Amino acid sequence: MDASNHDISQFADRILRAIAEPFETGGHHINIGTSIGVALALADGHAPDELLKNADLALYQAKAAGRATFCFFKAEMNLELQARRQIELDLRVALAEGEFHLLYQPQVNLTSGRIIGCEALLRWNHPVRGPVPPSEFIPIAEEAGLIPAIGDWALRRACHEAAGWRSDVKIAVNMSPAQFKNPNLPHNVVLALAASGLPAERLELEITESLLLQDNDTTMATLHRMRELGVGIALDDFGTGYSSLSYLRRFPFDKIKIDQTFVREMTTDADCMSIIQSVIDLAHTLRMKTTGEGVETVQQKDSLQVAGCTDAQGFYFFRPMSGKQIADLLAPGANRETAA
Repeated sequence: MDASNHDISQFADRILRAIAEPFETGGHHINIGTSIGVALALADGHAPDELLKNADLALYQAKAAGRATFCFFKAEMNLELQARRQIELDLRVALAEGEFHLLYQPQVNLTSGRIIGCEALLRWNHPVRGPVPPSEFIPIAEEAGLIPAIGDWALRRACHEAAGWRSDVKIAVNMSPAQFKNPNLPHNVVLALAASGLPAERLELEITESLLLQDNDTTMATLHRMRELGVGIALDDFGTGYSSLSYLRRFPFDKIKIDQTFVREMTTDADCMSIIQSVIDLAHTLRMKTTGEGVETVQQKDSLQVAGCTDAQGFYFFRPMSGKQIADLLAPGANRETAA
């Protein structure tokens, strides 16, 4: 870093620290964070429009790095932007051409060993690139405003396939915060259930804690509307985001899902085990079920069971599979209920 870049870095750092200083207004304690993108005249462009575009690319990178930081423009950012734009275009085609499909991962009751539900998992097979990881295309779909349409398709498809499974097996569908911004969401759920013939009590919608931070009153009203329809609501990835007991007080979730990051370390990290035990005890007190995610070993399965966890899912039991494979697995006379 040359002298001028060093000076700019110090200046950007002072701005970040100054804006981060808390203040009070109207009796409220306010904290503000910011991110900064830096483009240098001549080095990163000559025209004002070009400099603004490159500074914006650097700002995007700063946000991706965790926010509350600054980033200098680099030429490779243009290539990354072009790649993202291409994925966005391909996603629009994928939605129109039906390139998405769902896989389903069974959820197993730890006491009986029976499959009691399946989580629907969105997958995309690109005609040229092949399978594209959800971690790569879902954030781009969210930014492009495509998630509501993709989510509605996934909901309809999951309900349709689950309607042909054993009648006591539920289907869990992940819901994006973007979908909850649609006031017609409850109506869309009703349409999906009606078109498939799936009873409402067999559908479970999984939401994350980030949703509860957005327009809380409207979100809670929508959740209560879903509950009135008879649909179950699960709180996914509990403990990894902005956990607040007030969420559990304001809305009676049917289930709390324990994130795989805790399950993965539970047999080697006493703190993880303590957190899991606390979540399970809390859920039990509130008459909520619990599901441990990402179970890969018999030790993890046994530890969850001893802790009082209700259900579990993961490679130890089953890998994700197609709806047809699930139907075969659940058919009368199938050879096994779990892979364990």
